[in-house]
Amino acid sequence: MAFSEFRPLDEKSLIEYIKATPSLSSKLGDKFDDLVIKEVGDGNLNFVYIVLGASGSFVIKQALPYIRCIGESWPMTKERAYFEAVALKEHGGLCPEHVPEVYHFDRTMSLIGMRYLEPPHIILRKGLIAGIEYPLLAEHMSEYMAKTLFFTSLLYRSTTEHKRAVAEFCGNLELCRLTEQVVFSDPYKVSEYNRWTSPYLDRDAEAVREDNILKLEVAELKFKFCERAQALIHGDLHTGSVMVTQVSTQVIDPEFAFYAPMGFDIGAFIGNLILAFFAQDGHADQKNDRKAYKEWILKTIEDTWNLFHQKFTALWDKHKDGSGEAYLPAIYNNPELQKLIKDKYMRELFHDTLGFGAAKMIRRIVGVAHVEDFESIKEPSIRADCERRALEVGKTLLKKRREFLSISEVILAIRHVQS
Repeated sequence: MAFSEFRPLDEKSLIEYIKATPSLSSKLGDKFDDLVIKEVGDGNLNFVYIVLGASGSFVIKQALPYIRCIGESWPMTKERAYFEAVALKEHGGLCPEHVPEVYHFDRTMSLIGMRYLEPPHIILRKGLIAGIEYPLLAEHMSEYMAKTLFFTSLLYRSTTEHKRAVAEFCGNLELCRLTEQVVFSDPYKVSEYNRWTSPYLDRDAEAVREDNILKLEVAELKFKFCERAQALIHGDLHTGSVMVTQVSTQVIDPEFAFYAPMGFDIGAFIGNLILAFFAQDGHADQKNDRKAYKEWILKTIEDTWNLFHQKFTALWDKHKDGSGEAYLPAIYNNPELQKLIKDKYMRELFHDTLGFGAAKMIRRIVGVAHVEDFESIKEPSIRADCERRALEVGKTLLKKRREFLSISEVILAIRHVQS
C-alpha cells in the first residue's frame, strides 16, 4: 500500500502503514500478529492511536484537515503536525526527562510516532479531578518550563539564531489564529461558539462582555502574544497536556508551538491549577471534603512559580557570559546593573504569567472549550458556583496583575474568593 498522499488512517490501514515504516515496525520487533490498536483521541483536534505489541509499543498521532470535535465545517491545517514534531524534538533535546521521544514523523501524512506513556501514566487533569497528589509535579514542570523557555530565548541565543527559529514557527499561523480567537476575542463578544453554564452564569458572561477595563487589559495581552517572539512556547500547556505518575511528568501535544511570550506557557499551567482548585468543591463528598487536597494544589501553584524563578535565574547566571545577545556582557558589566535587569525581567514575566493565566481561565468558563474539572460536576448550580469563583479570580488577576508582587499574594487572593 502506497502512502504518497494524505489519507486519514483507520486501524486496518495503520497496520499497513507501520509495516511499511522501518522506524515504527522495528519498535515492534517486526511482529504484527498480536498487535492491539486503540483509538484514544479524546481531544478536540486529532486521531490518536495506541499501538501495543508483545515486543514494543508506541503512539501514533495524525492531524486532520479540520477540527475533529466540530467537523469539516471548521477547516484546520494538517501542517500543525509538523510544528508539533519539531517542538517535541527541540523541547525533548532541552529537557528529555519530561518530553516523550519522537520515533517517526511523516509530513505528507501529518503523522507522528512517539513513545507510549504506559500506565500508570494518566492525564494530569484526570488525576486532579480524582484528588491524587503528585509530589514531584511542581519540581518537574518548573524544570521543563525553565529549560525550554530559557534555552530558546535571547538570554541564551544570538539574534541571528533566534530570528531563524522565529521565522520557521511563524508558519504555524492557523493555530496562532485559533488561540487569538478563542483566548483573546470570543469571550469578550457575542460569539456563536461561546457557551457557559446557563442560566446560572448568564449575567456573569454578559459582565465579561461589558467590562471595559477587562477588554483593555486583554487587548494588551493579545498584542504581546502576537508581537513578542520571546521563546519557543508549548502554546497549550494546560493540565490536559501533561501526563503523570507519582514519579514521572511528561509534557505532550505542543501543536500550538510558536515563538511568543514565556508567560503564556507558565500562565496556562498555573491558571489551569487554579481552575482545578475551584472545581474541588464540586467533587467533594461525605468521605472526602477535599480541603487537604485544595491546600496541596495551592502549594503546588506557589512551588511551581518559585521553583521556576529559581531554576530560570540559575540558568541565566550560569550562561550570562555565553552567546545570548539580550544583555551583552560588555554593556551589562557590573553586579548592580545585572541585578536591576534580572529583577525587572522576572517581575514583568510574573505579571505576564498572571495575565495570560487569567485569560486562559476566563475563556474556559465563558468561551468555546471548557475543562473537564468543571464539566464533570453533574449538578449545574454547584458547577456554576465553582466557575463563578474561578471567574472572579481570573478577572482580578487580569485587571490587577501588576499589583501582585509575589505568588504568595496570588494565593491570598484565591483564598479570599474561596472563603
